[in-house]
Amino acid sequence: MSPKYPHSRWQAHPWHGIEVGPNPPQVVTVFVEITPFDQIKYELDKSAGFLRVDRPQRTSSLPPALYGLIPRTYCGRRVGELSPYSVGGDHDPLDICVISERPINRSEVILSANVIGGFQVVDDHEADDKIISVLVNDSIWGGVEDVTGLPDILVERLRHYFATYKQVLGKPSQISIEAIYGREHAFKVVEASMQDYKDEYPD
Repeated sequence: MSPKYPHSRWQAHPWHGIEVGPNPPQVVTVFVEITPFDQIKYELDKSAGFLRVDRPQRTSSLPPALYGLIPRTYCGRRVGELSPYSVGGDHDPLDICVISERPINRSEVILSANVIGGFQVVDDHEADDKIISVLVNDSIWGGVEDVTGLPDILVERLRHYFATYKQVLGKPSQISIEAIYGREHAFKVVEASMQDYKDEYPD
């Protein structure tokens, strides 16, 4: 980056070209892939850096929060070691959902979020943790510091969504939610994913 151009002259790759956050593992950057209004499951195309249509949502359940990824994270060996019922990480960026009082109805945006907990999700024997966070400076949720500060019904909606969002009628589920954890363990998962990323994509 030259002094003449104190910014990137090209669009940054959402996974590799954006900083992990202003103060990780507590405050992280989130690239939003889907919103609570989406009936289509979008997912980052890791090669192109654009959103790709993954599939229509299989059930009538819509995501109850913003859902995306934390840049420069990777679920590899270290993340897998924090998930005792898995054989390793799922080789994807770390997933995160963001709770916001004001509706955010568009994806492909970035925001800053405070990490407050997570779900220990195992998908086909691989660790697929879902970090829970709140939008920085949110008027309602911004002061929540741990997942225990959220209403039980909101946590249950998130849990139900992740337990069923890949469900196929007539086939056994490959997903299990082994635990809901608070911010301290969530910090460990974020830190592990940052180290896994450095191992997978060394400078």
